[in-house]
Amino acid sequence: MSRQSTIEAEIARIKKALRELGYMHPGSLSKQKRSRGGEYYQLSYSHNGKGHTMYVRPEDVAEVTRELENYREFRNLTRRWIELEIKLAKFRRSSSSGRGQIAKKQKEAQ
Repeated sequence: MSRQSTIEAEIARIKKALRELGYMHPGSLSKQKRSRGGEYYQLSYSHNGKGHTMYVRPEDVAEVTRELENYREFRNLTRRWIELEIKLAKFRRSSSSGRGQIAKKQKEAQ
């Protein structure tokens, strides 16, 4: 298997993994203490440059935790995908027949 094929196969695996991710949410979940006693869960996140916090019911903690894990996995997968696309672009451009392959791939994608 050529280096280009290996990269393309890994990109295909990443796309498949992204399609299989469930619901997701950015941020972190923390347990807070009330001044009068007791504890509660708080979801903190940033979106569009603004910080947000939300109260999370105890029965929703497991679901929110899964959403946070899915978001982290989403970020890792997309980061890796971009790295591979950059490598693939360099590989295509360095090969003598790469220019024709770029146009062909772009037409196939449309």
